[in-house]
Amino acid sequence: MSQQNKLLEVKNITKIYKIYKSNIDRLKELFTNKTYHREFVSNDNISFDLYESQSLGIIGVNGAGKSTILKIIAGVIAPSSGEIIKHGRVTALLELGTGFNDELNGHENIFLNGTLIGMEKEEIDKVLDDIISFSELGDYIYEPIRTYSSGMKMRLAFSIAIYSQPKILIVDEALSVGDAHFALKCTNALKQRKKNKMSIIYVSHDLGSLKLLCDKIILLNHGKMIEQGTPEDTINTYNFLIATLNEDEEKMLIKEEKKSSFGTFDVRIEKVAIKSLNANFISSGDTVSIQVHINSTEDISCMTVGIVIRDKFAQDIFGTNTFHHDMKIDLKKEKNYICNFSLPLNIGVGKYTITAAVHSNETHLQDCAHWLDHATSFEILDTIGNNFLGICKLNPTITFTQKDDDD
Repeated sequence: MSQQNKLLEVKNITKIYKIYKSNIDRLKELFTNKTYHREFVSNDNISFDLYESQSLGIIGVNGAGKSTILKIIAGVIAPSSGEIIKHGRVTALLELGTGFNDELNGHENIFLNGTLIGMEKEEIDKVLDDIISFSELGDYIYEPIRTYSSGMKMRLAFSIAIYSQPKILIVDEALSVGDAHFALKCTNALKQRKKNKMSIIYVSHDLGSLKLLCDKIILLNHGKMIEQGTPEDTINTYNFLIATLNEDEEKMLIKEEKKSSFGTFDVRIEKVAIKSLNANFISSGDTVSIQVHINSTEDISCMTVGIVIRDKFAQDIFGTNTFHHDMKIDLKKEKNYICNFSLPLNIGVGKYTITAAVHSNETHLQDCAHWLDHATSFEILDTIGNNFLGICKLNPTITFTQKDDDD
């Protein structure tokens, strides 16, 4: 991308907080030469650029420094060192209720919040009706904000932000509040603004929405930026990171040549294969066998084998495992096994990948022996029976009747 399309430059940002046991210690330090605090590094030398029309996701476990870097970019707090260079208006959706006065009604808060994020009154007047309409608050727009639910506050805050026409919009978990209908409406609005050259910085624990919205993702851990890359690659590393939190870190390994493969490797996935009755190709609706071949290096009890099918956008469209099917799996040292998943592929035409995992209990977050992303791939080439749109083949029964005149 060319230099003129760069909207944000984050250069070597570090934020250090002084942590005091009490206010008395704070005063002691103020009037003496002694140190009464400990330092907490929330952000540690973080650098990245954001370009026009780019969507950047930021992920990390709690305490990784995500909210801190967003607040620094938004100008809410100052960094301890480093520099932020902005080329255009930045609007941030951080904590819900920020920039609202609880005693004012929604209509009045549009002008208050709009002014705080840099809009002129004439600018607000032009988009006032659009903001109210998008929020879907109806007559509640004239009720005090203190009577609003968290979902209603989110609706109003997002509506103001999206119509403030920012060059960069920062969204911190805001879409997780409220109903699915409005969340989808917000996602569609973000996609449309992106087409109109707005850039987005998006923080969420919803990995599916990150894959859908983001061009690039940054992974933070203990304040440091440990990776930036494609959504799929960075989320793979994030999955590995989460797995280490519940496992002895010295036991957890990651194959550097294939970052999508990690675990303790007490049990190894040797290969994953998909087989259809039609050896030449797979049609939508065909029953297939997904075989996970594994080898155990020791005697292990109560293990789980699972699979996830993903579409070409890396969205999880189906996943299951032996735990959910009440299957107890005990493995013997140096023995080979095949876990076979037989299922009808009632999914649409397109390319798909299969991820497989061996772990204990319900998810790979506990005792992950082996996680293997992109273990194999396949393609649905055509549809048996009636054509359909979308991902899932639901096979509806359709009736069409004529009503009698007296009905």
